[in-house]
Amino acid sequence: MLFGKQAGPVSQSKHELVSVSLKTLIDLAKLASGLNLQQAKLRSRQSGGYVSRFKGRGMEFDETRLYQPGDDIRSIDWRVTARTGKTHTKVFREERERPVFISVDNRLTMHFATRGVFKSVLAAKLASLLAWTAEYHGDRIGGQLFSEQECRELKPQNGRHAVLRFLNALVKPQIPADKAFTLEQVLARLNQHAHPGSLVYIISDFRGINDQAETHLAKLSEHCEVVLIFIYDPLESSLPAKGRYRFTDDEREVVIDTGDQQRILNYQQRFAERLQRLESLAKKRRLTFIQCSTTEDPLQCLR
Repeated sequence: MLFGKQAGPVSQSKHELVSVSLKTLIDLAKLASGLNLQQAKLRSRQSGGYVSRFKGRGMEFDETRLYQPGDDIRSIDWRVTARTGKTHTKVFREERERPVFISVDNRLTMHFATRGVFKSVLAAKLASLLAWTAEYHGDRIGGQLFSEQECRELKPQNGRHAVLRFLNALVKPQIPADKAFTLEQVLARLNQHAHPGSLVYIISDFRGINDQAETHLAKLSEHCEVVLIFIYDPLESSLPAKGRYRFTDDEREVVIDTGDQQRILNYQQRFAERLQRLESLAKKRRLTFIQCSTTEDPLQCLR
């Protein structure tokens, strides 16, 4: 597993590549105004992809009244009909708002890139665009921020102040607690905090996904609209041509010899298996699945 800063000299905009400022995330509000994710169809960018529609705002029960010609028979209230002897139908009204819950991975493996920006920077920008878009739609914005030592949830709230609270949390992580969190533990907590009917985005490289994590995602999909945004660096899918490459996080370093064909095959197979696992889960549970490389524009990924 490789993590940390890319080896060798970096361009003069190094700070923007490895970390993100609050101002940058606030400035994304203008770009987010052009997104309409709640009604757009987003297609998996793999061949043989599948389409999932964002459900938009949900419907909330309002009242029961006598059946009228043209009413949907699926809305008939059979209990009231049986009690009164007259056919009644349930009337629903559109919810004024919908909770949008954005879970963002900030583990060590997200602080890595060989091209473009760190995965953590891309994740923060995607989360910011989603939060601003939700605010434009009048939805409540909340979230979950997690690393190996931290996992905290922000209760969904309305308005610009809710977005700013979320963005501040993205750029100013709390002092790590004396705990250790695995991906399945994080997803278990997500099930507890994301209320039924919520639109849930999970932005991660999904390192460590296993059967338990899949079970939590499946459970979450039963009462929420779930969108998986898979962040990856091009090097993770394919090692470069033959040679010896040094990677460092300024504390440790590892040298990879890509002339070792078996090592290359094993490395690429692990990435392919993780990608296949996510795609299969998304198809089976009807989740929306989006891939975004560290070299891509986050706005275009969401469009």
